[in-house]
Amino acid sequence: MDVRLLHERPKWEIFCQVVDNFGDIGVCLRIARDLADRDGKRVRLWVDDWTVLGRLCPAAAAADPGRGVEVDGVVFRHWVQPFPDVVPGEIVIEAFACELPEVHLQAMAKLAERPVWINLEYLSAEDWVAGCHGLASPHPRLPLVKHFFFPGFDEASGGLPRETGLIGRRERFRSDPAGMAAWRAERGLGSLADDTLWISLFAYEQAALPGLLEAWQQGTRPVALLVPESRILGNVAAGLGLDTLHAGQRIERGRLTTCVLPFTDQAGYDALLWSCALNFVRGEDSFVRAQWAAVPLVWQIYAQQDDAHLVKLEAFLARYCHGLEEGAAAALGDFWRAWNGADDIAPGQAWHALEQALPVIAGHARCWSDRLASTADLASRLTKFCFHIRGAAR
Repeated sequence: MDVRLLHERPKWEIFCQVVDNFGDIGVCLRIARDLADRDGKRVRLWVDDWTVLGRLCPAAAAADPGRGVEVDGVVFRHWVQPFPDVVPGEIVIEAFACELPEVHLQAMAKLAERPVWINLEYLSAEDWVAGCHGLASPHPRLPLVKHFFFPGFDEASGGLPRETGLIGRRERFRSDPAGMAAWRAERGLGSLADDTLWISLFAYEQAALPGLLEAWQQGTRPVALLVPESRILGNVAAGLGLDTLHAGQRIERGRLTTCVLPFTDQAGYDALLWSCALNFVRGEDSFVRAQWAAVPLVWQIYAQQDDAHLVKLEAFLARYCHGLEEGAAAALGDFWRAWNGADDIAPGQAWHALEQALPVIAGHARCWSDRLASTADLASRLTKFCFHIRGAAR
């Protein structure tokens, strides 16, 4: 990479600390790529864990972390200590409450035209988000003001990440039976029955999984379980009576066919979501992408102390199930709570009701996705927000 790119002032600069494996960097990477594509200007993305970045972006894995690399308009830099002397971006985003390096804050304060400083918060469906979105927080020592930007599900929030053309790509994928059949055949999945229920499973460790696997094995409908390499593989192996699992394995137990897929980049993961009728997801990035897939989903929310995450789970369920037929809403809510350990019932016990409700939930999931897609996305709202902040500062 041209060394000059490391010192030119980008329009957008994003800082990301990898906390939850791929969730934080997954969101930041999608936003960075989207902003670069829309603006036609470079976006600089700082990441503290180069190895995790490399899993999602193979070009970064092949690059020297000390030099960084540019891919599709995004300049990836390794966030290390001591932090290098670089000119801050016009808009500086600290993602998910990470703290900017002091030397960079000092550099921001010294500029004649100081950057717009954004704290990009975690996604939540809770009611209080609307009241906090856009609030300003002056720095206690430096002539800088930070603004809080909250992603969300309504017009009073910052919206959801959705790059230009996403919905069109999804529809083209789904409307091409030959292409989808080829996608499955490439993964050794071309010989399953026509009435197979296709399920993707991307999750944290889940001790209750064996009971659910047993329910699928003994069910009346064949199930194809597609499991990309992730932290849940150990539980899948245990539930199938195996010591370990690895990419490429296909195991048949009763009515259940389990296929372990290799880890994929973000485009490949989207295709996996689009190819299934039910998606188990976790964290934030896969959670949002599953909503754009417009099919039923099961969310495993990141656990927090004092069960604070369960409040967020219920807040989203309340929004998502609005307008959903009562019985289907109850089946969905019961299974989500069981999957997240918020109820005494086990996922395997809650599965039958959810399976029966899936056709109704499928129609609702499509309407939910269409409604979200009819509103402005996060990058559009963020661009407009920063434009107003900059205008007010002049």
